[in-house]
Amino acid sequence: MRASKRLFYLVLLALAAGAATQSWLWWSWATAPVLAKEGKQAEDSFVQIQIPAGTGANQIGHDLEAAGLIRSTTAWKLYSKLKARGSEGGFQAGSYLISPTQSLAEISSTIWNGEVVQTSFTIPEGWNRTQMAERFEEKGLTTAAEFLAATEKIPYERFPWLPKDIPHVEGFLYPDTYQIDSGKISAEELVDLMLQRFEQVALPVYNDQPSDYSLLEWVTLSSLVEKEAVVTDERDLIASVFARRLEDGMTLGSDPTVEYGLGIVQTPENPLTLDQVRTPNEYNTYINPGLTPTPIASPGLASLKASLDPAPTEFLYFVARYDGTHVFSRTLADHEEAQAQIRDRIDATPTQ
Repeated sequence: MRASKRLFYLVLLALAAGAATQSWLWWSWATAPVLAKEGKQAEDSFVQIQIPAGTGANQIGHDLEAAGLIRSTTAWKLYSKLKARGSEGGFQAGSYLISPTQSLAEISSTIWNGEVVQTSFTIPEGWNRTQMAERFEEKGLTTAAEFLAATEKIPYERFPWLPKDIPHVEGFLYPDTYQIDSGKISAEELVDLMLQRFEQVALPVYNDQPSDYSLLEWVTLSSLVEKEAVVTDERDLIASVFARRLEDGMTLGSDPTVEYGLGIVQTPENPLTLDQVRTPNEYNTYINPGLTPTPIASPGLASLKASLDPAPTEFLYFVARYDGTHVFSRTLADHEEAQAQIRDRIDATPTQ
């Protein structure tokens, strides 16, 4: 009888050991990398996976298995529960580059720690929202139409400092280099991102220095300065000319405002025509006195500062040489003579 009992217990122990071994073998298989780390194919086998905000751990596991990145959703669920008990935090939304050569534990840590893939985009000073829209569509971040529509939804609830009754946020989308998740980002989020940067960088400049300009007037004037100024040393002079002309009740006569209103870009070979300059539209500062209804581009910090407190000048006119510099004049006669000389030089230049 005792021998029988001993044999019974030995059988139970053997079964338990066998079950444990089977469980361990399954766990080892289930948490191992899907693909062996061998060869160039394995090195280049990263898969980009997007985890939306609010996605639960179980759903992440399903998505990873469907993408061929883990072997078992069951193992992912078990590992996720163990990780949640032993670590603070949680899985983070974002875009990730995951390789099937990574183990389940490595993939879990990547998403838990929020090691998202990032990309960057640069908005140059002087760009308008149409140019931005085209850039974002090229980079696959959003469509041009979606971005332009988003710029016309003024987010006063998040940015109450924005001027009232503006048709779009042209001018307030701060030009800078931005780092963002490489996954899908909405047009509204892009707009918010650039408005936040304006709030952080530009708005304090305006708030810290008393000015007779409203916020809209300041940014609008700065956008004209930005579009006209190419050489840094001339920025303050251009701002001063505009300030003087505004004080004297003169039209600003700025070519970029005509271009913006007509949706065109002039070149030395194809300058604005007299008919274009005389074409009525609300942005034409040859016809309409004062500033344009809205900014015509996104000014950088240098133009914003120059427009806020320009140095005094005797100049009332300037004309582009088409090499980045301008000729500044005190009288209309001097201005017209400078225009004629520049046109003669361009006409005399042989075409390539």
